[in-house]
This record gives sequence, structure tokens and C-alpha cells, in this order.
Amino acid sequence: MSAAAARHAAASITSAQGTSGTARIIAATGASQLEFLAALTALPGIDWSRVELFHLDEYVGIPATHPASFRRYLREHLIDKTGMTAVHLLDVEAGAAEACRVTGEALSAAPVDVAFVGIGENGHLAFNDPPADFDTTDPYILVTLDEACRRQQVGEGWFASVDQVPRTAVSMSVRQILKAREVLVIVPDARKAPAVAATLAGDVSPAVPASILRTHPNVTLYLDEPAASGLDRATRERYVSNRL
Repeated sequence: MSAAAARHAAASITSAQGTSGTARIIAATGASQLEFLAALTALPGIDWSRVELFHLDEYVGIPATHPASFRRYLREHLIDKTGMTAVHLLDVEAGAAEACRVTGEALSAAPVDVAFVGIGENGHLAFNDPPADFDTTDPYILVTLDEACRRQQVGEGWFASVDQVPRTAVSMSVRQILKAREVLVIVPDARKAPAVAATLAGDVSPAVPASILRTHPNVTLYLDEPAASGLDRATRERYVSNRL
């Protein structure tokens, strides 16, 4: 699954570069993206010097050196591996509002070509936990993390206890994510199966933030079999075109 998603991502990056010279991308973080990013950065033929990267979300209250920091994650798993230099990370240590403003202005300067995102165990998209704000057009917003989201971070090993997980974060807004010309959604693991089922089979609702991806004209969802295990036959027949 990760290899297939990486090949698709590489093709999208190269295509954007062929059209405009530079590919503007958004990259998600977290345990679900590790194999995908490893596969993507190992592929030959991508001109990373012509890629501009935007940060999806970041905790408020931990430094960039913290093991759970998404700035650290992106540097270790994407930036340092590729040598890309055009990066826009959320400097929350300078203030959350300032991080939203500075990175948001850079993000709004031109369209995003492709966004790589995941789906949280609670159905969140970026750090837009339910009930998500489907209305704001601000590029980045300050959000409060719900208990399910915070427990997920402990379950993935980023923190030793829920008490250590920050309660607030800066997140790219839902509407901003939908502005990307293309969205690749990479979702492995059985623990994501209920959220995947709710995303595809239920109503499009702030109660399931990722469900809004169904309104986007160019989304590809990559699932492994465990993540797809909660889909009924009708939903599989509607959405699943290739089983890997």
C-alpha cells in the first residue's frame, strides 16, 4: 500500500513540476505515514530541489526537539532525507497565532498541488477533531484536541501518558486542505477501520471530519486490508477499484 501510494505521489510531484516548475505539497505526520514517507523518499527521479513543503499541524507547548514534535518528524523522515530547502514549518514556539499567520500567508500565495494526509482514529483530518469546523476559511487555526485524539498519540508511542499530550495544537483548516488540487489519503492499520468506514459510508458531517474528503473532485484513498476491514460490500463496490 505504501509503495503504491509513494509511486502515485511521485508521479503527482513530477507532473506538477512539469507544469509550473515547482510542486507545492502538504505532508502529514504520525505513525501511519512512516512507511509511505520511507517509500517516497527512496524513489529515484524526484527533483526535491523543486518541491515546496507545507506543515499540516503541530502541537502547542512542546519544543521542536521533542520526540513527538511534527517539525522534528518532518525533518527526520522527509526534509533531511531529500535535502529539500523550501519548507514552511509551524514555529509554534514563536506563538501559535504568529505561526498561523506566517505559514498561512506563505501557503495562500499559490495553489497547493498535492496534499498527503491520513485519517485519525476519531475520524479527524489533520488535527481537526470532531465536531470539526467546516466553515472557516483561515489557512491555519488553533484547535483543542479531544480525548480520543490524545489517547491515540499515547497508543502510537509518542507520549508516555495522556497527561503529557498537549491539549491544543495548530492545524491546517479543513477548507484549506480541500483547496489542494489533489489529495492522497494514506491509511494503514486495523485500528483505523471504524474511522474509514464512517468516512466512506456515513453522512458527510463535522462529526466525522474526514468524510468531507468525499466532496473533493480528486482524492485517492490508499488502504491496507486491515484498514478496509470495516467496509461493507456495498461500500467496497462503490469506492474500491484496486485491491493491492
